[in-house]
Amino acid sequence: MGNCVARGGTAVDSGGGGGGGEDGKRRRRRWKAPREDQLGMVPGRIFSNDGRSRTATVYTQQGRKGINQDAMLVWDGFGGEDDGVLCGVFDGHGPHGHVVARRVRDSLPLRLMSAARDSGVDMPAAAWRKAFTRAYKAMDKDLRSHPSLDCFCSGSTAVTVLKLGSDLYMANIGDSRAVLGSREATGGGMVAVQLTVDLKPDVPSEAERIKKCRGRVFALQDEPEVPRVWLPFDDAPGLAMARAFGDFCLKDYGVISVPEFFHWSLTEKDQFVILASDGVWDVLSNQEAVDIVSASPSRSKAAKSLVEAATREWKTKYPTSKIDDCAVVCLYLDGKMDHERDSTASLDNISIEEGSVADPTEPQEQEPTLTRNFTVRTVAGSAQEKTLAGVDAKIAGVANDQNWSGLDGVTRVNSLVQLPRFSEERAIG
Repeated sequence: MGNCVARGGTAVDSGGGGGGGEDGKRRRRRWKAPREDQLGMVPGRIFSNDGRSRTATVYTQQGRKGINQDAMLVWDGFGGEDDGVLCGVFDGHGPHGHVVARRVRDSLPLRLMSAARDSGVDMPAAAWRKAFTRAYKAMDKDLRSHPSLDCFCSGSTAVTVLKLGSDLYMANIGDSRAVLGSREATGGGMVAVQLTVDLKPDVPSEAERIKKCRGRVFALQDEPEVPRVWLPFDDAPGLAMARAFGDFCLKDYGVISVPEFFHWSLTEKDQFVILASDGVWDVLSNQEAVDIVSASPSRSKAAKSLVEAATREWKTKYPTSKIDDCAVVCLYLDGKMDHERDSTASLDNISIEEGSVADPTEPQEQEPTLTRNFTVRTVAGSAQEKTLAGVDAKIAGVANDQNWSGLDGVTRVNSLVQLPRFSEERAIG
């Protein structure tokens, strides 16, 4: 897949821009990562389930599939830079997915700091691409060797956005997504621009890689629009994404943790970036999400407004389906946040790990479930299609095939269908 995105049909190359010369030297000297046990004391780092920083607001709500497996991060002043902001959404899956997502949330930024420090003085977009790739690789290696965390059949998505001045650097694995809200040149309305590609098994290049590695890709009969990845020797585990952290039962069969990298040069028209897990994109189009955030009564409530809208859509459109966890980060590109405070929002870096925000009207399960439910259908969005119409097929990684669903605003029912039925000998091997 390509390493750039398009603005109005013109590609923004990932090989240029950002952080060279004296500014790059200053930045490199200040990239000193804190220890992981110090993260809770880092100012400007928000990882609560409902909070806001000086630039962003975050919110998550537990669905009906068990414990909330989504995690989020906003880190103002990332890398010691006043204009540096790192945001991320991490959607776990499998029996230990919530632990994997939180581990990635905490460790991946530190590995990105280290990779950026080691990449050299000048940091153009091409160097950031290498830094993100190194960080993601190191993160997966950490999960594989972790002494107490079982990631054999558990994993997590990761969509991360680093804002440095007028540049956005983005890396993505899985089907969480980043969408830009930008003002139209005429009329003043808001238009949605999808910044990342959903890396699912129905993307032609992803399916080709998986099949070359002897993995199998097919959809179940009762959910024909959800292609999944299966082992060559068993109808398991049925992973509904082509790239992820963890999921080591499939790493020899085509599932990888190498991120797709994108670079976007900001203009005065660009207003905010939405990062969200697929629980939001299952039921809302990119344009609908941008409209909801734009219409929020205050910036501090924008993420909550979007999650609540997604929850309502789940209940209305798919009343027989189990609502998925929903997590949202709204990053405002002008670096400003309204001064409104309320009792539910926090400016502190407090993490609500055990009791996530949940809908009190919905019965909640205590453990993750891998039971299938009904297929979620594609949400049509003409504005989204217009936005993506100018993206070159090669750049977007579509390989001249526009029929795959990675850009259609629909993802999976459950990320994982069932656990592989391995003997102890095969699991160890």
